[in-house]
Amino acid sequence: MSTKAAKPILPPDLVDYLDFLWLEKGLSENSRQAYRRDLLQLHQWLQEQSVSLRELERHHLQSFLAWRTEQGYNARSMARLLSSVRGFYQWLLRMERISENPALLVESPKIGRALPKTLTEDDVDQLLNAPDVLTAIGMRDRAMLELLYACGLRVSELVGLELSRVNLRQGVLRIQGKGSKERLVPLGEDAIEWLERYFNEARPELMGGVAGDVLFPGRGGQCMTRQTFWHRIKKYSVIAGIDKPLSPHVLRHAFATHLLNHGADLRVVQMLLGHSDLSTTQIYTHVAQHRLQKLHARHHPRA
Repeated sequence: MSTKAAKPILPPDLVDYLDFLWLEKGLSENSRQAYRRDLLQLHQWLQEQSVSLRELERHHLQSFLAWRTEQGYNARSMARLLSSVRGFYQWLLRMERISENPALLVESPKIGRALPKTLTEDDVDQLLNAPDVLTAIGMRDRAMLELLYACGLRVSELVGLELSRVNLRQGVLRIQGKGSKERLVPLGEDAIEWLERYFNEARPELMGGVAGDVLFPGRGGQCMTRQTFWHRIKKYSVIAGIDKPLSPHVLRHAFATHLLNHGADLRVVQMLLGHSDLSTTQIYTHVAQHRLQKLHARHHPRA
């Protein structure tokens, strides 16, 4: 007899909203699942109070947030959930399924904006040199790390890349980012060189004679998962002797920070990262400023 828990039954409003996020908003599956988790938790909590999603009032939502706080959720998680709830009830209002948005006047918790963790340029050099490029897998991983750092890609964008989106002659990648928005990102000479070597020396072996458009195949020529690449990068951080917390996203942060350190315009960095809002990119100016302050304190005689 199976002990596997049955999947919860979603209310029709929630099913329709998730379809809307997928079909009309173009959100990725990961983002859609995050909305699903938040709103399902609210639905299940309301069921215990004998209240439906459409019957929710402001005091219900405040009680739910208080319960979440007691469960140990931090301010950032609470703010994200409230954003999900506001969006859902705004959609219900637009569909004329409710008469007002009960989440509109509920204040978001105050959260401090943490500076993203980053690497020095020496750290990046050590990491890029960690894979054993005498093997096909090592050559693939070196090319992936070079591309990740040269282009500031999200890990989902990296592992999902297809051959048809790479133009070595023009030196650009065509990236499909969040919300199915496309952007062109320049490769740089080092990334082009390693991609060419990878195409010639490693990819045919990794594909094993299987035809496919996957740029960086895993087993059997299939697309590599984000989790697999995360484990690869953790392995290379150990080989490189980097004792800082390291993930694919940290290399994306390093890309942005190093560009700004060398004088890049903030709006250019915004376009390269695929941020829709400049305020999301502005956090990197604080990283660069923080680094300059540390250098000043270390080296200036009157610091």
